[in-house]
Amino acid sequence: MGTFEWFGKFIILFGVLLIIIGLGVLFVPKIPFIGKLPGDIYIRKGNFHFYFPIVTCILLSILLTILFSIFSKR
Repeated sequence: MGTFEWFGKFIILFGVLLIIIGLGVLFVPKIPFIGKLPGDIYIRKGNFHFYFPIVTCILLSILLTILFSIFSKR
C-alpha cells in the first residue's frame, strides 16, 4: 500500500470519527437516562458539586467492547 493511499484512508477514517463524535454531542443530551442512572455519584455540599457517572461509564464500556468485538478483524 502506497503512502498516499494509507494517508487517504486515515483522513477518511478521521472524518467519519468526527461525524460520529458530532452526532453524539448533538443527540446524547436528548437521551433521558444517560448520566442519571442509579449508582452514579453526585455530591452537593454548599457551593461544591461533584459528579461521577460510574454506572454510565461501565455501561458505555460494555457497549463499546461488544461493538468493537463484533466489528474487529480476526
